[in-house]
This record gives sequence, C-alpha cells and structure tokens, in this order.
Amino acid sequence: MTDPHQDLRDAVRALCATFPPEYHRDIDHQRGYPEAFVDALTKAGWLAALIPEDYGGSGLGLTEASVIMEEINRSGGNSGACHGQMYNMGTLLRHGSDAQKAAYLPRIASGELRLQSMGVTEPTTGTDTTKIKTTAERRGDRYVINGQKVWISRIQHSDLMILLARTTPLSEVRKKSLGMSIFLVDLKAAIGHGLTVKPIENMVNHETNELFFDNLEIPAENLIGEEGMGFRYILDGLNAERALIAAECIGDGLWFIDKVTDYAKQREVFGRPIGQNQGVQFPIAEAHIEVQAAGLMRDRACALFDAGQPCGTEANMAKYLAAKASWEAANACIQFHGGFGFATEYDVERKFRETRLYQVAPISTNLILSHVAEHVLGLPRSF
Repeated sequence: MTDPHQDLRDAVRALCATFPPEYHRDIDHQRGYPEAFVDALTKAGWLAALIPEDYGGSGLGLTEASVIMEEINRSGGNSGACHGQMYNMGTLLRHGSDAQKAAYLPRIASGELRLQSMGVTEPTTGTDTTKIKTTAERRGDRYVINGQKVWISRIQHSDLMILLARTTPLSEVRKKSLGMSIFLVDLKAAIGHGLTVKPIENMVNHETNELFFDNLEIPAENLIGEEGMGFRYILDGLNAERALIAAECIGDGLWFIDKVTDYAKQREVFGRPIGQNQGVQFPIAEAHIEVQAAGLMRDRACALFDAGQPCGTEANMAKYLAAKASWEAANACIQFHGGFGFATEYDVERKFRETRLYQVAPISTNLILSHVAEHVLGLPRSF
C-alpha cells in the first residue's frame, strides 16, 4: 500500500539529514541541548503541527504529529528534546479561553515562545496523580503555589509550563479526581521568585529537574479552564503524549533494525556474513515484526484521537508495544555489533540508553498492564 504520509516523511527526513550523526553524538557528549535542531524543526513548522492554522500552526492531526516524531528518531535524533512542544499546548488549545489562546498559541507556533514543560509528577505520589500535594491557593487576583514536582523536563529551554496543582484539599472533594486545576506558568518570571529548579543528572542526555514552589504567585488569569477540573483536562494531553512516545519508540526501533541489518550484511566472521546465521537473523526479524505491529496500534490510537473518540486504552497499548519492540530491537542491535555497539562512534550505545527510558516513562509498562487488566478485562483493581 502507498504510504499516505510519504511526502511528510520525506520532508522531515530531508531536514533531519542536515544534522548528521556527529551532531547528535556531540550534543550527547556535552550533555547539551540541540538548540539548532529544535530551532530548525520549529522554523519548518513541524513542532506546530497540532496548532490550528488560525493560530499560525499547521493544523494537522495527531497521526501526522506522530509521523514527525517517528521520523526524527529514525533519523538518529532524539524527540525527547522537543516533543513537549507537540502535546503540552493541547491543554491550552482545548480548554484555554479565547484570550489565552490568542495570546499564546501564535507565539508558540512561531517559536517566539516554547511550551516544553508540564509539571504533574511529585516525589511521593508518582503516577498516583490524585494524591498530589502541590497546592494553589486563591488570594485576590493571584494564586499562591506551594509544593514540589520531580522529573520535570526541559525547564531551562522553555518559556512556559503547564502546572497541575490542588486547589481544593483531597479531603473536601466528593471525588478524588476533582479539586485539581491547571495553570500556565511564566517560567522566566517564576524562577528565582518562588520557584527553584534543581537539575537531576541521569543516564540519558534528557534534561530533567526537581522543582520547589515556595509562595510562588501567579496571576489568576493564568488558570486554564474551570477551577477544580484540571485532572480531566490533563488526561487528553496524556493520551496524546503516549501515542507520540509510541511513535518515537517506533522510530527508534526502525533505526536499530536498519543499523543492525546493514552491519550484519557487511560484518564477516569465519568467512561469512554474520547475518547469514539464523541466530542473528531471528532476533532482528522478530524485532522488525514487533515494531510493525506496534505501528498499527499507534495508527489506531491516533485515528481515534483525531476523530474525538476515547483512546486511552489504545494509546496505552501502543506505548507498551512500541517501547517493548524498540527495546528488543536495541538489544539485538547492540548484541550483534559486539564491542562496536559500545563505541560512541557507532551511536548504538546512545540510542540504546535513550530508548530504555520508555520502559519507565512517561508511564511504567506495569501500570499499562494494570490498566488493561482492570479496565479492559474487568479484573479486580490491584491498587
């Protein structure tokens, strides 16, 4: 079948080709941020794919956005540096006021502003989001924020952050998912004035941080949507995030398969290419099958999202399958490269580290299994 998105793929690949492996390798070595790469993607309009044309975006769907993320990773890049710009603005787009959207979306689309960060996770609650302890107290025309967040990415390279905080104590709501609200935080104004950022060093060149809020004041007009309904607002964004992460894993998986297939054809041991051995062929073939299958579930999740249909289960399953497939492809790739798989000049070890993250983030594979067990199969709730 003809790929309906081939023109889109070709255009993204052409841009990515101007940033060779040496570029991404050097950024990783420096533990730096790929500013030039992100700027190029922004100027080309790819990071504004989901912003409507009326606000200066491309007006594409999640399906097309996922193709963009896939191609970035398949090219050898890392969408983790910029994927927040794709899905974080969705909360603003779907639930913000007309004034908020007019004020921010065109500037996000043009690259004047970056909305790369979302503050949800906390040290003591993890994915048990309804138990968050960060509070936002209304005082006149301001909200005062106190609390702590962790694993909040790209703060240093973002102008704005979506923040989830509890505006009504858990003990006072009739349903635990109520009483949380979404705010748009101006990071440049907040850092050093009630917001402290502490970077967390980690095994991947993925900038992430711990945040401390100490009487941070933000204008009441920065509340997105209705007070107390933030948890519901954030769910749509999480579904988009998981579908896009699935796409990134698919891109990684294809990169690993391309890399190891080429190597196995060329590398000769005992007078024959190693790719002639079934012990080498089968793991690569199995990884290819699983990546392709994950791609179909990604397509399904994106199609439902774009049609405005419930897609939480499909987005979770796509993320699970894609993360599993990319990790198996990564293992085959590093195994059959032998010692060269650990040499930085081959890029395998870098991509190996990058794709391992998605077994854990943005949601653990175990929690996806729990979701399917309870909400699809009707098994008793395990927690």
